[in-house]
Parts: sequence; structure tokens; C-alpha cells
Amino acid sequence: MRSRRGSVTAWLGWRPELSSEALVVLTCLYFTVFSNGTFWRNAIVAPLAQWKLVAALFVVITALHVLLLGLLVHRAYAKPLLTVLILATAAAAYYMSAFGVYIDADIVGSVLRTDFKESGELFIWPLFASLLLALAPVALLWWVKLRRRPWQRALLARLGLLLGALAALALAAILSYQDLASLLRNHREIRYLAAPYNLIAATSKALSSTPPGSSRPKLPIGEDAKQVARAPGAKPRLLVIVVGETARAMNWGLNGYARDTTPELRKLDVINFRDVTACGSATEVSLPCMFSPYGRHDYDQDRIRSHQSLLHVLEHAGIRTVWRDNQTGCKGVCDGLAFQSLENSRAPQWCANERCLDEVLLDGLDEEIAPGPGDRVVVLHQLGNHGPSYYLRYPPQFKRFAPTCESADLGRCDRQSIVNTYDNALLYTDHFLARVIEYLQRHDAYDTALVYVSDHGESLGEKGLYLHGVPYAIAPREQVKVPMVMWFSPGFAVDARLDVACLRREADAPASHDNLFPSVLGLMDVRTEVYDTGRDLFARCRAER
Repeated sequence: MRSRRGSVTAWLGWRPELSSEALVVLTCLYFTVFSNGTFWRNAIVAPLAQWKLVAALFVVITALHVLLLGLLVHRAYAKPLLTVLILATAAAAYYMSAFGVYIDADIVGSVLRTDFKESGELFIWPLFASLLLALAPVALLWWVKLRRRPWQRALLARLGLLLGALAALALAAILSYQDLASLLRNHREIRYLAAPYNLIAATSKALSSTPPGSSRPKLPIGEDAKQVARAPGAKPRLLVIVVGETARAMNWGLNGYARDTTPELRKLDVINFRDVTACGSATEVSLPCMFSPYGRHDYDQDRIRSHQSLLHVLEHAGIRTVWRDNQTGCKGVCDGLAFQSLENSRAPQWCANERCLDEVLLDGLDEEIAPGPGDRVVVLHQLGNHGPSYYLRYPPQFKRFAPTCESADLGRCDRQSIVNTYDNALLYTDHFLARVIEYLQRHDAYDTALVYVSDHGESLGEKGLYLHGVPYAIAPREQVKVPMVMWFSPGFAVDARLDVACLRREADAPASHDNLFPSVLGLMDVRTEVYDTGRDLFARCRAER
């Protein structure tokens, strides 16, 4: 007779045995129920009244993932692959729920190409709590045993799984076609919330558009670029382009915001453009786009990334450029050109906790623009208002709006304290730009000018959204409307034949990132086949030489 101890040991050692197809179905059911809270909240308004749509979506989402994983999962690597997918989906589900993030190729590309300093601010305790909860299904995944079968039976079972998923999809679509069609027609963005389909599709697209490994040399543009001859003895020109980070137009004091977040610029003779639209809702998209001749009006991401930028065209024309960075790089805009990263600077007055305030961008600039022949263009890439740690973007004296959110976990703060902190960071950007202008005013060896424009905006709780990166087609205005400011020394304005009064009037008209490329070429008197006079903001206010 079998002993009681032997029975207990056998019971403790028991493990259920499943086919890989059953494991795929159970995992997909887990995703549908536990990883798609944001999807369900956006798709279903009244669950009881919409029970037919709920049932149809349940089948569609589950069957869709069964099809997808049925093609990807093999018994040999099923457990490691599903473990990574469960944990990655748990992280994605947290960000979708907490910040209103939509998962697309641009947001995944931003994550893949960022550094730990930037991404580290998003590793907050609620995320780890979500990952800890996801360890339960991972433990169950590793507890079960996967059944071994002859390959012929395994192939038939897999074909049956895929055909069954297709049949379930078709049946759900037929029985609830009208409701499903209405949802997908009126809320096309819903596909960015279906996890882990969104994560798999976005990662695949991001990796295919920019595969890992060394990048190919940029294809040339504007090799015919020439500068128009100037009067003998004319001063060289120095143009500083400040690329802002995450500054949104609606909180910009010069645009009429209730708070004066731009008190220092208001005292200077700047030209403020009130209606400016960004190329994208994330740096990874906007930066290459705004320095490209193709821009949003002729948008082709692969074409933009594979070709040279505005800075290369300026170099072709004999204008020296340098990119100074307090961020995560120039995203290919300055490939092969002078580049200086200052985010790891040791300047004690500007740097602490592995981050530097934006005024570090002025350190050592004198050496870069030492007087010499030829014009110069300097790009200063700010850290600006990069979230979620807005409170780390300014020194203590700029903490004017209170209370503030002193955490990267925005869920711990009320919305008003988040807005206060964001506005304090804008105050510091205002101060930084004023300092750049004062710096340029002191450089008598050059005729000087400044162009400031932010790369994209930011959501601060509107419609439940925070941060940025919503797919451009559905991005809210908070994420794509940005401030733009210009300043010209009297000598620069005269030499560039600029009618400043005319430009102030033009500043009330709509503008976009698409205007940057031709406007800078026009301002610096560069003639090339890639110059588009119709998009040059200065063309109507500049006399021909």
C-alpha cells in the first residue's frame, strides 16, 4: 500500500501538462482580461448596454492574439518568449493606464534609442508593482510542462489552432459587424491600445525602420548650396538655433497664457510666433523632421532619416555648424558634423544628480565661435521641460508657482501641482533664452540672431493624457502646438535685409516646423535646389540682395 508520505510527495511534485497550443490560448485569455484595462475603458462606455460589442471584442482580441502568437511561439522557446512578452505587456499596460500612452512605432523607437538617464526617470514604484503582479502568471507559465509530440501531430494541431482563431474572428465580425465597424471607424486609435498586439507590431516596425547596428552614411542633399556674396568687410553672422524640449504653446506667456511664464523675453525685442505646429509629438520624430526639407508636408520617415539635414546643407555652402547637446543626441541630424554632448558635464554650478541645467550649453561656447572668417550656425539642444521629472529642470529660485510635484511619479500629485512644476520649468527656459540673447548682444565681432522653437508639446492631464508621444494623426493640440521666438541684432537685420515690422505682422500667421529648413537657408543667404521660397518665413519681409 502506498504510504501517505509518498502520496503527499507525489502530489507536491505534480505538474499539469499542456500542449503549446493550449498554452497560447490561456496566455491570450490572460492578456485579454488582465492586460487591456485601458483598451476596455476606451472601447466600452456602457458594458451592460453594449454586451454584444463586449462579447465580440473579447473574441476578436483573444483570437487576434492567438493568431499572432500561434505564428510566433514554438515549444522550444515558448516559455522564455512568453515570459518576456508578459512582463513587457505589463509595463506597457501600466504606462497606457497611468499616462494615457498610445503604443506605436514612434514611441517604441524613442524607448529603444534613448539612454538610461532619460528612461530611468520612468522607472517608478507603481511600475515595479505592476511587474511584480505579472510574476504570478510567469510562475504558472514555468510550472506547467509542455507536451512532446511528433512533428506531424504538432503541425496539425498548430494549423487547427490558427484555423480555429480565424473562424472565431470571422464569426465575431459577422455577428457584431455593425458595432465593430462603427468602433473601428470612429476610434481608429483603439488599435494602439490592444496589448500585446500594439507592442509586437510597434516593435517590429521600429526595428525594421531603423535596424540595430551601424547606420549607413546619409544620402546627400543640397550639394549645390552656395552663399550669396556679401559686401566686402561685412561682419560674419552668428545664428543660434535653440531647440526646445517639451514646451507647449498654451503655457507660453507670450502667447497670452494667464501666467507670465516668459517675463524676461517680454522685456527683450523678440518676435513671437503664436500658432506653430510641430512635425511630431516626440523628439524621435520631430527632430529629424524639422531639420529636413521633406518635413511633415511630404512626410516619409525613412526618407527623412536616410538623408542629410539642414546642417549638412549649410556646411556644403561653407557655413560652419556645431551641435551642443544637453539631451540624448541629435537623432541623426548632425551625423558626421561637429557635435558636443554636455549632459555629462562636471560644471558644478549647472550639474548635479547626473543631470545639467540648460545654462551649461553656454559653457565653453566662446571657444567654439572664436572670431574667424565665414558665418557660423550653432544649435543648442535643451533638456527643457522633459518629463516626468519637471521639478529637476530648474534651479530653486525659479520655484515660483507652488505647490509643486517633487516626483517622477505623477500619479502621486494632483494636476495643479504638476502644472505648477511644468510652468516653473518654462520660467527657466525663458531665463535661459534671455541669457543666450544677452550673450549674443555682447559679441560685437558678429552680427547675431536667435531662433527658438520647441520640438513638441506636452499633455498635463487633459483627457487623462500625460507626457507626449501620442500618434500624430490623433495627437491632441497640447502635444503638437509649440512656442517659437526669434531675435535679431540690428546689424543682422540690416545685413539680412529684414523688415522686422513686416516680420512681426507675419508672426500672427500659422507656421510649422516645415518652415525651419527653408527659413534658415533664406536667412543665411544660401541658394540651393532644396530651398523652398514658399515656406521661407522671411521671404515676404526680405529685400533681394
